[in-house]
Amino acid sequence: MKQKTIRIGVDIGGTFTDFVLHDEARGLSATGKRLTTPDQPGRAIVEGIVRLLAETNSTIDQIHSIVHGTTLITNTVLERTGAKIGLLASAGFRDILEMGREIRYDVDDLALEPVPVLVPRHLRLDIPGRLKADGGEFTPLDEQAVCDAVRHLVDEEGIEALAIAFLHSYRNPAHELAARQVVRALYPDLLVSLSAEVAPEIREYERTNTTCVNAYVQPRVHGYLDRLVDDLRALGFAGELYIMLSSGGITTIEDAKNFPVRLIESGPAAGAMAAAHIARETGQRRVISFDMGGTTAKMCLVEDYAPHIKHDFEAGRLHRFKQGSGLPLKVTVVDMIEIGAGGGSIAGLDALGLLKVGPRSAGSVPGPVCYGRGGTEPTVTDADLMLGYLDPAYFLGGEMGLRDTAAGDAMESRLGRPLGIDAPGAARGIQAVVNESMAGATRMHLAENGKDPRDYTMIAFGGAGPVHAYGLAKLLKVRQLIVPPGAGVISAFGFLVAPPTVDFVRGYVSPVARLDWPHVRGLIADMADQARRLLDAASAATAPMQTRLYADMRYVGQGFEVSVGVPAEAIAAGDGGALHEAFGAAYRARFGRAAQGMPVEVVGWRLSASLPIQQISLTRTREEGAEPLRGHRRVDFPDFGPVDTAIYDRYALAPGMRIVGAALFEERESTFAVGPDCVTEVDPHGHLITTIVADAGTAAG
Repeated sequence: MKQKTIRIGVDIGGTFTDFVLHDEARGLSATGKRLTTPDQPGRAIVEGIVRLLAETNSTIDQIHSIVHGTTLITNTVLERTGAKIGLLASAGFRDILEMGREIRYDVDDLALEPVPVLVPRHLRLDIPGRLKADGGEFTPLDEQAVCDAVRHLVDEEGIEALAIAFLHSYRNPAHELAARQVVRALYPDLLVSLSAEVAPEIREYERTNTTCVNAYVQPRVHGYLDRLVDDLRALGFAGELYIMLSSGGITTIEDAKNFPVRLIESGPAAGAMAAAHIARETGQRRVISFDMGGTTAKMCLVEDYAPHIKHDFEAGRLHRFKQGSGLPLKVTVVDMIEIGAGGGSIAGLDALGLLKVGPRSAGSVPGPVCYGRGGTEPTVTDADLMLGYLDPAYFLGGEMGLRDTAAGDAMESRLGRPLGIDAPGAARGIQAVVNESMAGATRMHLAENGKDPRDYTMIAFGGAGPVHAYGLAKLLKVRQLIVPPGAGVISAFGFLVAPPTVDFVRGYVSPVARLDWPHVRGLIADMADQARRLLDAASAATAPMQTRLYADMRYVGQGFEVSVGVPAEAIAAGDGGALHEAFGAAYRARFGRAAQGMPVEVVGWRLSASLPIQQISLTRTREEGAEPLRGHRRVDFPDFGPVDTAIYDRYALAPGMRIVGAALFEERESTFAVGPDCVTEVDPHGHLITTIVADAGTAAG
């Protein structure tokens, strides 16, 4: 029997499904890209894996594991296509989903549309029983009421899943556990989500909402993952299937099925983890990760080789940039901003006759006009082709020819004539609009974090990222760009370099001066035990577990918290002074000042546990004697117009090469374009490192 040494990362995007294969035994890495099959996503996965195995002379029984991310949860919440669910709440609290935070997300909108709740009122039932704020029992749970309520919800209403969220259960889960036991005795196969397990934190509304979202998507996730496992087993796959978490870690199928809400940003997180890996390779401590695919563009900050993380997320917003217009969730996610700007984003005219790009996307079916698959509306990819960035004969390495004449005709008829300009002018307009949209979103994201983009290096990837990175960097005044090898499939690469990671939280509100340290140590020990069990299941190798501790802290009376890294020694010693000091430093770093003499409290404890990162690379061995320069063509660059541009074969570039001026670097999955004011060097890992020179004449010279 062959040794299982192959790992495969799979990223399903709106237009393409990307693959990266790595064989540790042979030191081999290979990439692949196929059009996404939205009606049956597993089909593209199976076809892509079969092809990769053939191209690398490998067999299915050599695969140790497949790591996958999914946008199923996000799409289900956004489209409101989840399961019919019920909610059991403490008596008097079944309307908490509609009361919410009791604030309007837009105080100026007199016709404000309320955020739709996932559980209508007739499916939310009160259960007598009450816990006190410290977890002690105030009123015993009425188990007969639980029994009657569940019978009604299942037999008469036909719910598919059940959420249980009782008051103060984050401090004591006894009532929720007892209720689940009653439910399972009646309906063993009914999917049940407990708030004490899904989100054991303070804030009843957010905790209840997170639990309901978990139940809402759970039947769909079960079906999707079960079908995917069956498809892979039919292929002969006998290894392990892992799933990417929203926090950037990976977990087991069973954990993903139990807590699918933790996967809500599963797909986008992979790109951030890949950017962190590349930042570590290149020694860049301050990085903007720029991932532009076929449907969306995603930007996040990576500092000290780790992406920014946050512990709350708003899903399914009615208005993308209006906080409060979505469903607030207590989940750990990579902190990023995502906008509807990708290669497939459709360009058109708005009600005022102005050019607009996105968020509608042509996706993979029918795709951009130039794909020749039935698309009729011009997209960003069509504009890139017209402006010279893409070679119609070398798209996907020549596998998919592009139709530049069709793209030009659509650009002329749909945009040029109504705007009174020619087709190239319309294409330049599309590029300018999409670049400005991404620049505005990035500026806003950095400003919210108190950062200046000029202090950062940009790592660009995704199928369309390297094409637009130069224009975006100019708008942001970023002076250095890094584009890794295999840039078009880097998100799939991120699945392989992301360490198995789990995150836990335990709510425990107490002033620092009155902390029950034995209780705190017990909470941390419980989280560490759960982490060890999950990580053992997520890795065949025995490896030391690395843990990081955090405390969610605030000044007494504040309505928000700051997550503070806590030394393990402070916990062991019960050192409240060290907690105060750590909180003050974190608060000053975020807000520029800290209050003096104000009492501080902890509202929750967090533990993040991970296994060591696997070091792999997508650098290809350069063929001796290969000629890097392919030729020249005219490319229309922002601020410069059409420029005669050298075209290089990315696979033929040798480490140490230095290229001055405008250039296109073509590889199978993407094209990197740099303007006349650039100097590009190839580093030892094969990364292209481009410096934008302030004086274009300096670069030319």
